Amino acid sequence: MTKRIILAVSGSISAYKAADLTSRLKKKGYDVHVIMTEAAQAFITPLTLQVLSKNPVHTDVMEEKLAERINHIDLGKEADLFIVVPASANTIAKLAHGMADNMLTATALALPSTTPKLIAPAMNTKMYANPLTRKNLDTLHDLGYQEILPKSGLLACGDTGRGALADIDVILEAIDSKLIN
Repeated sequence: MTKRIILAVSGSISAYKAADLTSRLKKKGYDVHVIMTEAAQAFITPLTLQVLSKNPVHTDVMEEKLAERINHIDLGKEADLFIVVPASANTIAKLAHGMADNMLTATALALPSTTPKLIAPAMNTKMYANPLTRKNLDTLHDLGYQEILPKSGLLACGDTGRGALADIDVILEAIDSKLIN
């Protein structure tokens, strides 16, 4: 049986890497369903991820195309794994505090407690090290999210430090470890 992954993409320059991740997940045989925040769409178009995933991309929690479905509820029920790549500081804060003001956060809040949840932060090193972000990540860990640590290096903003999205191979390995028995 094909495993269904919800790939939630939030607003970060690393959002463009979701295309490579989506393509590689499909090649591995996963059924990939993408959710994008409004900020993510400023970095990469939904059409790109729709073509690569072969599934509609969900961008608006209020858009219900089929009367018999409530997208954010049904997507969560059908998921074998939920992963946020990249996870911005804003999305991490919203998830940690149970906000449900967009498709990504509403779907996350509606997930069954047994659904494996991964989060791959990507942001400026000062934002990642900020005590509020650290506290929010600790809250998510307590709620069952497994963090895929960002790597250290030169960031898109020109700063150097931890905050760059983990390599796609590392993310794939984390996904496979949750889904392959």
